[in-house]
Amino acid sequence: MNDHRTTAHPPRTNDPGAATAGHTPTVADVLALPVLAAGQPRVVTGVTHLDRPVRWVHITELTDPASFLKGGELVLTTGMPLPDDPAGVRRYVDELADVPAAALVIELVRRYHRPPDALVHACHARGLPLIALAKDVNFLEVTQVVHSLILGNQAEAMRRTQRIHEAFTTLTLRGAGPEEVMRAAAEMSGHTVVLENLMHQALMCEPSGNTVEEVLRDWEERSRQIPFGAGTSGTAGWLVAAVEYQGERWGRVVMLPAGADGPAFAPEPVTVLERTAMALTVARLIHPTPWERTAHRNALQDLAGQRHRSPEDARARVAALGLPTEDRRYRALLVDLPTADKSTVLEGRLSQELRAAGAQALVGELAPGRLGILLALRPTQPWRPAVEQVGSSTRALVPQAIVTLGSEVTDLRDSARSFHEAARVAEATPPGQPLPPDRSFHELSDIGLRRLLYALREDTRIQDYAERRLGRLIDHDFRHGSELLTTLRLYLDAAGNKTTAARRGGLSRETVYQRLRTIERLLDCDLESGENCTELHVALTALDVFRFRADGGQGSNLPLGRAADD
Repeated sequence: MNDHRTTAHPPRTNDPGAATAGHTPTVADVLALPVLAAGQPRVVTGVTHLDRPVRWVHITELTDPASFLKGGELVLTTGMPLPDDPAGVRRYVDELADVPAAALVIELVRRYHRPPDALVHACHARGLPLIALAKDVNFLEVTQVVHSLILGNQAEAMRRTQRIHEAFTTLTLRGAGPEEVMRAAAEMSGHTVVLENLMHQALMCEPSGNTVEEVLRDWEERSRQIPFGAGTSGTAGWLVAAVEYQGERWGRVVMLPAGADGPAFAPEPVTVLERTAMALTVARLIHPTPWERTAHRNALQDLAGQRHRSPEDARARVAALGLPTEDRRYRALLVDLPTADKSTVLEGRLSQELRAAGAQALVGELAPGRLGILLALRPTQPWRPAVEQVGSSTRALVPQAIVTLGSEVTDLRDSARSFHEAARVAEATPPGQPLPPDRSFHELSDIGLRRLLYALREDTRIQDYAERRLGRLIDHDFRHGSELLTTLRLYLDAAGNKTTAARRGGLSRETVYQRLRTIERLLDCDLESGENCTELHVALTALDVFRFRADGGQGSNLPLGRAADD
């Protein structure tokens, strides 16, 4: 005959509430209490079921105690009422297991000094934990201690539930947005929460103990296996709750278990998810901007700012929004608007038009008045049609807008570089800058000396350089009403050809010669030197750039660093 006895001993603790604080005590928790540990408890069967919750303690010396039980009780007995025949013992255990009782504790002091074989076999067959006490234990004291613990935990659970309701009520009354609601849900539940729309696109993710990549890997495929109904669904054990908008189902919020082998959801996380869904339904009414746009904005801002923890997190997050990440090329665009009042309208229009044209992209506002677009292109897909679509649509709605393009990258992690290059082009593009005849956007190859200096216009070293090279000439023109600066510009534009400079300026050659000698004297330089001419040309270009900015793009006769009344 097989012997099903085990010799497992429960863990011991000096703190009766240490193992049970915050949840319903389990069989293992109760066995660790000093009042039971004094009886030297030994787990005979059911060692793998010691995590069963204990909802009450029942002392019995009846042959049919199951009729007085409701389930989850820890049954204490001296063994006196046990039937003598094996069939009677099996019936006794079957009735306890059917209730089901949490465990059976038998005291081996009076009738028995070792667990009866029939009892051991019956408990093993039904998976009922059987615990033997080697020493006499005061069952009444056990009942008092455990019941106090259970009632205390129930009261604490009620207080926690009340705090959950109060926290979400405060969020709702404050008009909290979806990001704040989701963050609070993850913090209060200790579980990862994900907000998705009806297309199973994960718009927001708040991990708890996981990486974004672990949570969102193959998200759509996994999500489609989970029914849309509320409650715990699917083999993955996800907890889901519907989010509505104007009386119709809009999406759902998903709470993930702690792990593949993690415990079932406790009551508090269930309450958190229910209140999260309610708060998100209200937030959807308060914040009418489509949350898909918000998700695109957040993803673009993190990509452009390289704020992802890892490239894997970035790919998983973007893929969960529906943008392909396998075998793709990427290009970033920036759209800078003179004012931010049309950003939302343009953002929606570009999203729709790119989608209608079959271009896969993320579109979102990176900053007030600046939109970002990330195109995901197939290996053989030309980039120009999609970029021209953005440029022409933008200029049709906002003619003064500036569209700039970054270089192509083949890895999503490098999209920040493409955004950075588009930003460099934007910095070097003054308002009203003419476009090339065949394009509706600006790119890096357009940046020459003038636009490079425009990008560096805030650098005081550039301003100081132009002032040092041309200041004396400008001062002379102001004091004497001369036009030496104009003559110098004509000379440099003519590549040092005095005859051409005279003709273009409507001056005699002698006048040009005389003015050039004066310029050489004032600036103490030789205008026949190519290096000197290059330096002066850079200084003149910098002066033009600074005057363009100071006069709102209309030009100015103000010298660098001087007021009109100097």
